Amino acid sequence: MTELLAPDTTMGAVTLRVADLDDMIAYYRDGVTLTLLAQDAASAVLGRGTTPVVILQHAPELKHAAPRDAGLFHTAIVFDSEAALAAAVYSVANKAPGTFTGSSDHLVSKAFYFTDPEGNGVELYWDRDRSQWSWAHGQVEMSTLYLDPNAFLAENLTPEGVESPALGDASVGHVHLSVGDVASAREFYVNRLGFETTAALGGSALFVSAGGYHHHMAMNTWNSAGAGRRARTLGLGQVDILVPSSDELGALTERMSHYGVETRHDGKAVSFDDPWANLIRVTTPELAAAL
Repeated sequence: MTELLAPDTTMGAVTLRVADLDDMIAYYRDGVTLTLLAQDAASAVLGRGTTPVVILQHAPELKHAAPRDAGLFHTAIVFDSEAALAAAVYSVANKAPGTFTGSSDHLVSKAFYFTDPEGNGVELYWDRDRSQWSWAHGQVEMSTLYLDPNAFLAENLTPEGVESPALGDASVGHVHLSVGDVASAREFYVNRLGFETTAALGGSALFVSAGGYHHHMAMNTWNSAGAGRRARTLGLGQVDILVPSSDELGALTERMSHYGVETRHDGKAVSFDDPWANLIRVTTPELAAAL
């Protein structure tokens, strides 16, 4: 019965359970250059414009996950220009020195990697135009080439980016998970949920997308091979996926039920757990605005 997700499916906000709400707000607002869109005593929403990117839920009673548990590998935030990416990278380097972990040219994109104050991976990136991507046998060509961060900043950082670093638009481009095994990830995210495989690294990593994007989600076993279902810990709380219409949402709900996946539908979104108890919530852009 496998059906594909709609081509214009996108990623929504990533929810993180955090121990120190103020510290994490400061990192994503002052470092990553997101805007604080909403806040109450127990949570905060940060994004750009009206687009939520990260939702922080205060959960100081929880413990950190073990290093080899399943969960979040990184939240990847995509910027609409190299100048906007450079401004964000420069901002994090100044406001949160020591959180930078690396940078790579992936052929389809240029990416910079960080770890937030509570150990959650963060990728900041910019996509090359799709006309420059190379495909062969249904797989997109990606690599991990050296990208000199200082040379990138020298070429792309503008005076405006230094003074007012929240340039342009930014959104969740993809979400990368740590999982126990790639075969189960493929069965769930491709055969049931309806993403298409865009790349695979043997049995250690899988990249999937809708509509020919390089990847909306990825799953790897680099730190988590053999991991089972997650306990409730700090870290990843929820991954949001946005489908274009209520019809698409209904079809997905029927499909997941057909495959025996336990779903929860509240009239605005359908939620379910992947094999490692990562919570996935699917809704439409219109309904997401009302959540």
